[in-house]
Amino acid sequence: MTDVIEVAGLDFRYSRGKPPAVRGMEFAVGSGEIMGFLGPSGAGKSTTQKILTGLLGGYRGVAALWGRSPRQWGDELYQHIGVSFELPNHYRKLTALENLRFFASLHDRPTRNPLELLEAVGLADAGGTRVGEFSKGMQMRLGFVRALLHDPGLLFLDEPTSGLDPRNARVVKDLVLEHKARGTTVFLSTHDMATADELCDRVAFVVDGHIAVLGSPTELKIARSERLVRAAYRDGNGLREVDFDFDELADDPEFHRMLREERVETLHSREADLDDVFLETTGRSLR
Repeated sequence: MTDVIEVAGLDFRYSRGKPPAVRGMEFAVGSGEIMGFLGPSGAGKSTTQKILTGLLGGYRGVAALWGRSPRQWGDELYQHIGVSFELPNHYRKLTALENLRFFASLHDRPTRNPLELLEAVGLADAGGTRVGEFSKGMQMRLGFVRALLHDPGLLFLDEPTSGLDPRNARVVKDLVLEHKARGTTVFLSTHDMATADELCDRVAFVVDGHIAVLGSPTELKIARSERLVRAAYRDGNGLREVDFDFDELADDPEFHRMLREERVETLHSREADLDDVFLETTGRSLR
C-alpha cells in the first residue's frame, strides 16, 4: 500500500549562499499514523510542512502525498488535506461561524456542521463573536476545527496546543486521537515533547534541516533508560527514596523486606523522557 507521505532526499534552501533549511530529509508516514516532527525553531520542521502542503516549490528530491507531488496534485490537494497553523490566520472582522462557513464554501465535497465543530472545542457560545475579539487560545481552537471542516484524510498540525490551557489542550488532543481512530493520518509539528509522547506513533528529531533520530517514543525512551526502580517509602525520618536493580528485583531481599515492612508510597521505573533522548542524541535541549 502506498504511504500517505513519502519524503526522500529532500533538500531546500531559501537563498543562495545560505545553509539549506532542509537537507537529505527522508521519512514515510503510513495511513492512520500520527508522525511527530520535533525540534527547535529553525530546525526545518515548518519548511518541510510547507513543501508537503504545496506552499513552497523549488526543492530537490521527493515529496509525495498518496504517491503524487504537491505540484501534480495542484489545487485538488486542498480537498484532501487539512492544515492548522501555529499562528492564527482568520478573517478578524468575521465571526467564528462566518469564518467556518466561508472556508467550507471553498470545498467541493461535503463539509461538517460548523456549529458542531465549534461546540466540540468549547466555542459554541462564541460563534457569533468577531474573531478579532478572540484570545489566542480561542483562535487556535478555531483554526484547528477549520482544518477538520471537510474531513480530510491527512492533517497537518503545527503546534496545535500552543497557547491552550490544560483543559482545552486535552480537548484538542482527544479530537486528534478520535480522528486517528477513524483512519486519519496526522503530521504533527511541535517542540512540545509531552504532547508528542502522548499522541505520536513515531517521532522524528529534526536538527539543522535533517532527521537525527526516528522511532516510536516508547522504544526511544527504553533504549536510553536506566534499568532501575526507584521506591519511595516512609520511615521514622520522613520519606526515603531507594533505587533497586530492575533485573534483580525477584531475588533482592531488601526489596522484598521493604514491601513487607514499610509503607511504600511510589514505585517508578527510571525510564528516560523524550527531552532526555533529544538531548542525548542531538546534544541540544528544547527546554
